[in-house]
Amino acid sequence: MKGKKGIIFGALNEKSIAWKVAERAVEEGATITLSNTPVAVRMGTVSALSDKLHCEVIPADATSVEDLENVFNRSVEILGGPVDFVLHSIGMSPNVRKGRTYDDLDYSNLNKTIDISAISFHKMLQVAKKLNAIAEYGSVVALSYIASQRTLFGYNDMADAKAMLESIARSFGYIYGREHNVRINCISQSPTATTAGQGIKGMDNLLDFANRMSPLGNADAAECADYCISMFSDLTKKVTMQTLYHDGGFSSMGMSLRAMGQYEKGLDEYKDENGNIIYG
Repeated sequence: MKGKKGIIFGALNEKSIAWKVAERAVEEGATITLSNTPVAVRMGTVSALSDKLHCEVIPADATSVEDLENVFNRSVEILGGPVDFVLHSIGMSPNVRKGRTYDDLDYSNLNKTIDISAISFHKMLQVAKKLNAIAEYGSVVALSYIASQRTLFGYNDMADAKAMLESIARSFGYIYGREHNVRINCISQSPTATTAGQGIKGMDNLLDFANRMSPLGNADAAECADYCISMFSDLTKKVTMQTLYHDGGFSSMGMSLRAMGQYEKGLDEYKDENGNIIYG
């Protein structure tokens, strides 16, 4: 990452995946700018991150084309040229926050969910392309979740937003790849104990279930940051339009022994004569 320039959208506090990505990118030699909503910048601790990493914070509403134009123009100016990587780590559902179930959605809130969590990604890419703000062979990553493809209790209308997010990555990835060799991917991360994730009903149980189901266990925020860095690096120059599962194997599992153990009196019948669990 030495010499690379990038923009990290969505860092709020130390629990944020975007926060970890920003730290990791600078550690690997990149220079960056940070962006989040004006409210998040005022109420969060992103200023502490900018001080630590010696980078500028550019407040922006990611649903505003004008704000996004300012972020990309300012970043190109600050960093001295088009950026090499962008992270979209943005998602929020007013329906989830207000406890509205999927069969009783407030549709104005649904529109906000889709705009904030998915259409903002399209706006970001369209603005960047028109401004020529991403360098040739640049890399864009958006954070997703397997609820885009499967039904998970409590994820609500965010699942619809993530499905659209992944579709945008594919559709825009074709155009941006052909015209400027820019690659666009989604990383579908394990459920992660971030501030945003805490709003999901039953999050603690979901974390536990996914950890029991996954052969390698849940991937945490720092591990996700490592994966993002690999996607920003030149080592993945021909990977594009993909949804890449970073979930310890959860996405390939049907049922695991550890998860079955929750529905059994015990695991004794699955142990050998030495008391070791037989996982096969």
